[in-house]
Amino acid sequence: MSQTQVLARKWRPKRFSELTGQDHVVRALTNALEQRRLHHAYLFTGTRGIGKTTIARILAKALNCQTGVTPAPCGGCTACTEIDCGRFVDLIEMDAASNTQVEKMRELLENALYAPTVARYKIYIIDEVHMLSKSAFNAMLKTLEEPPEHVKFILATTDPQKIPVTVLSRCLQFNLKQIPLPLIAAHLKHVLEQEHISCDAASLQLLARSAQGSMRDALSILDQAIAFGEGKIEETGVRDMLGAIDQSYLYDLLYALAQKEGARMLAIADAMETRSLSFDAALQDLATLLHRLALAQIVPEAIGEDTPEREEVFALAKIFMPEDIQLFYQIAIQGRDDLSRAPDEYAGFTMALMRMLAFMPESISNVSEAEGRPEARINLPSPSVPKTSRAAESAKAGPTVEIPNTQKIPNTHRTVEIAAASETIEEPDADINSFSSDWVAMVNQLKLSGMTKMLAQHCEVKNVSPNEIEFCVPEIHKHLLDKAYQERMQAALREHLGKPVRLKFSVGIVTGHTAAELEDREKRERQSQAVAAIESDPFVRDMVEHFDAKLIVSSIKPIQ
Repeated sequence: MSQTQVLARKWRPKRFSELTGQDHVVRALTNALEQRRLHHAYLFTGTRGIGKTTIARILAKALNCQTGVTPAPCGGCTACTEIDCGRFVDLIEMDAASNTQVEKMRELLENALYAPTVARYKIYIIDEVHMLSKSAFNAMLKTLEEPPEHVKFILATTDPQKIPVTVLSRCLQFNLKQIPLPLIAAHLKHVLEQEHISCDAASLQLLARSAQGSMRDALSILDQAIAFGEGKIEETGVRDMLGAIDQSYLYDLLYALAQKEGARMLAIADAMETRSLSFDAALQDLATLLHRLALAQIVPEAIGEDTPEREEVFALAKIFMPEDIQLFYQIAIQGRDDLSRAPDEYAGFTMALMRMLAFMPESISNVSEAEGRPEARINLPSPSVPKTSRAAESAKAGPTVEIPNTQKIPNTHRTVEIAAASETIEEPDADINSFSSDWVAMVNQLKLSGMTKMLAQHCEVKNVSPNEIEFCVPEIHKHLLDKAYQERMQAALREHLGKPVRLKFSVGIVTGHTAAELEDREKRERQSQAVAAIESDPFVRDMVEHFDAKLIVSSIKPIQ
């Protein structure tokens, strides 16, 4: 009964042309072999399973092929076939992790003095060379610097930092890269086609991603997937085998976040815990999804036609503002770092979700665009009626803050104007004429969020004319004058006023009549009133007078 060979060995490259993802190394070695510019010691570095030992064996065949030194060994001569089978007498492979002693190294170097038995070169491949002892490194220094003409050293390591610089300086060093995910997926597809096994694109992506840049790991996981699926590879089975997160959980989480449904987000987290899914993997996949959303918003052409759930990605991208996506991405990757310090993984994961919810803006200006998308998982609500502003609420229950009409101030600052050249500006109605006095209340009624809302809060009305509204922003907040934020603010004002309006922005000194300044002033006034009320309370005054009590002012908070 013949034994089935594992895919990682069966599909191990035997020629430079079969290598995947290491073109920079292949090109250098090929040119050196063609020009006969051969070095006596090579060092290949990089993570596991990316081809260090494979390249070393191909190089050994290229040096000893019976057709001559060539970048394309024939693969059929005695030297090539015996090297492929691992029984070539003049190719000595040593695992430095198992042979760290100086005695082993001295024995190897003594044998190096003798001419090769049948080959052109005697080749020593030392794997994980960084594991050698200091004495072993010292023993090989002289031979490594001036080896016999018939000897070639090929060293491989995953940790070049542990190799003495005296050894590094005597080697020609090549740093192998992790293999990109698309190349791994393409190679797995080729292998499966040759093995006559069907596989869908989503499964290939999952398998390639789980390999983390290692082709050997990818082929080993592929072997496991074939066995798990009894000869078939399906996405459901691959996810179960890898413990991968079902993407529907992540989409549902983001839709619930868009609607600020904290209870639903926790219910999804509970369902994930019931299935024993990895919350670390969930945050990793959530960050990957948020990265796709950012690309869909800013560089849509980067989302290829073959991207899984492409329509879903673009539908989600319309719901959130770009700055919110950036914030959620940071929370997701920070949440992964916090998992090890959290009480448990569930607490760490749900805290990351609650952090996203806590920083969620009060409104999502683009939600209405996604209402008509096909196969929506949840029914997105129509934009809500603007809430009463904080300033208006305070006027009902607390001290009032008078907002004087802003007089026209000569514009001596640099300005930024946004309006279409062909746009017709209609006469504004009474809302615009009374704009300066209503601006503070209007800021909280506009459908703004994130940085755009901050821009509106720090704007002070300088002039209102029939054709335009002029704002001034303090120097400290001039970074808010991004063109995208200005355009969103203009669009929100047009919708709110029901009329076309042109905005003009300048940077300069404000008189303190911005929404942010007035809100801070109201807070300070409420705080002062709260402190005065506590200080005038008879009980508190008796405690201070008779018991020498001290009032901690910082602990006093006004009742909202």
